[in-house]
Amino acid sequence: MKRILPPILLLICIVLMSLLHIIFPFAKVIAYPLNLLGIFCALLGTSIAFIGSNKFKRVGTTEMTFNEPSILVTNGIYKISRNPMYLGLTTILVGVAIMFGNITSFVILVVFIVIINQWYIKYEEKVLEGKFGEEYLIYKSKVRRWI
Repeated sequence: MKRILPPILLLICIVLMSLLHIIFPFAKVIAYPLNLLGIFCALLGTSIAFIGSNKFKRVGTTEMTFNEPSILVTNGIYKISRNPMYLGLTTILVGVAIMFGNITSFVILVVFIVIINQWYIKYEEKVLEGKFGEEYLIYKSKVRRWI
């Protein structure tokens, strides 16, 4: 089975949000102009994800979810969050949900968070613990999963 990469999951969720927004236009919970705050969230999320990804590239380790990392990155943005790329993708999706302002978008957001937390992050934590052992466990005890 081919594994779905997190950015693809993000796009799938945005498409689902769009479709549900069209199907259930009456389920609005955030109206104009407040929904424009979503643009700020989406831009912030893009920045966070880019900073996390760029840090991996600079140190020469993989940013691909299902590839084995060569280096444990614990500095920069990784001092604040063990998963800034996922935090960034989630913040992008929060922004999209706010922009649509539709309750169904927030349901998709919750599903996205559960999938990221239970599937991707738990998988990666297991890989990191196996590869880096005590060094990763110490890092894990000092830095929160999200923020």
